Amino acid sequence: MKTCDRCSKNSVILVRYSGAHLCKRHFTEFFERRVRHELRRQVDLRMDERFAMAVSGGKDSTVMMFILKRILSPRRDTEFCAITVDEGIEGYRDSAIPMVAENCKILDIEHVVVSFNELHGFTMDDVVEAERNMSACSYCGVMRRAALNRAARDWRATRLATGLNLDDTAQSVLMNFSRGDVGRLARLGPHRRLQPNLVPRIQPMRTIPENEVVLYALINEIPYHDLECPYASEALRNDYRAVVSRLEDKYPGTRHSILNSHEKILESLEKTTPPAKLRRCGCGEPTVGDRCKVCELVASIGEKRATPENRRGTTRRSSDTRSP
Repeated sequence: MKTCDRCSKNSVILVRYSGAHLCKRHFTEFFERRVRHELRRQVDLRMDERFAMAVSGGKDSTVMMFILKRILSPRRDTEFCAITVDEGIEGYRDSAIPMVAENCKILDIEHVVVSFNELHGFTMDDVVEAERNMSACSYCGVMRRAALNRAARDWRATRLATGLNLDDTAQSVLMNFSRGDVGRLARLGPHRRLQPNLVPRIQPMRTIPENEVVLYALINEIPYHDLECPYASEALRNDYRAVVSRLEDKYPGTRHSILNSHEKILESLEKTTPPAKLRRCGCGEPTVGDRCKVCELVASIGEKRATPENRRGTTRRSSDTRSP
């Protein structure tokens, strides 16, 4: 058993990209120091803030909620709200929402639940069974982002915090670069350019690797929902996750290098890709065209909703116990 590089206690982790062995206490300090640093970079903490937090119940968003409350709660002028989107996925989201509610009770944080069924009249289970030309994740991602923005705006949030970790961020950079999507590369959060009716997003854990988020939750006994979405296998991101994972395993520090490379070119990207001029869709959400992407998707699903005659008979993969 290796001992901690900073004391004589047993190490709980080897941080491969730095070579450091850390015990529970020093790992926790290492973790929280980086989150504090990101918060100072992304938010002017001298201002009054209302933090809405996107909390699905998984490890990342749950740890993010606990650590933001721990770091920022001493500030009297800071308010918190957890927002959970109920996509309507039987056996998955319905088991996560009670866990989020219990954690919010522990932390004394307001909990808001917004559902696809209430917003659009159908669930993700309905979308999957309908005739469609995109993956379930493509529909879900667009509608989730809009639902979170709407709920955060209604709560009068000044920031919307998400639990994206370093692995997520590196995958997004690589994915958009590979597709030549310069616009999205320039728009990746945390948001530095404010747009009307869009609550600016922050990502306080964007420099924290996924495995360290899991370890932090275990060490600090933070309960989280550990089921995977049954439709996750359809996501294009899975391919990029595998690539980044293999590179990181062979060349420790690859994820940080991808993130740092994006940050170095971000200013140039923002200069060459000015923010789009947004108007207001009939639903109230911002849009570039006459109506927003959500309204387009909702209309298409309404036309293709599954019936006994056209039901595709989609086979749902049973949930496993990997963390989302």
